[in-house]
Amino acid sequence: MKELIALYTSWFKMGLFTFGGGYAMLPMIQRDVVEKQKWATEDEIMDYYAIGQCTPGIIAVNTATFVGYKVKGVIGGIVATLGVISPSFIIISIIAACLSNFQDIVVVQQALSGIRISVCILMAVSIYKLGKKSVTNLFGITLCVIAFVMSYFTSVSTVLLVVAAGLCGVIKGRMKHE
Repeated sequence: MKELIALYTSWFKMGLFTFGGGYAMLPMIQRDVVEKQKWATEDEIMDYYAIGQCTPGIIAVNTATFVGYKVKGVIGGIVATLGVISPSFIIISIIAACLSNFQDIVVVQQALSGIRISVCILMAVSIYKLGKKSVTNLFGITLCVIAFVMSYFTSVSTVLLVVAAGLCGVIKGRMKHE
């Protein structure tokens, strides 16, 4: 029961204090799930993010579900998922009730502008940390550059890019063993 409560509260905090979605949540996941609770390794989190990107739904919810399932099975997945979505549900309900009162207030617009900037920085730091661990050789650098160019300069689906990158990894691995 203690572990279920810890799952809920950890993911609740991440859902409560993360602005900008699943990618902005990476630093908190690394700190809480990997370093503090040791529920998953960095490699597992990267795998969960990759799978979460390819599956329907919000990446933060998918990751919470994967971690919860790893820790306590189906009930753990449900508890972690409820933990990460509860703050959004509560906050969105409150904002929806009061939105017309706040949307034109200059200080609110300015605060959100500042929050967006900090989210970009948090995402950049997380991408750097993950990239340092994942992009370690010429194959990884080449794949990273190709995926970035395709994602940024074309309208190719990110799901297709992730699947194609996975296939490239499989092909490289098979060629290595031959």
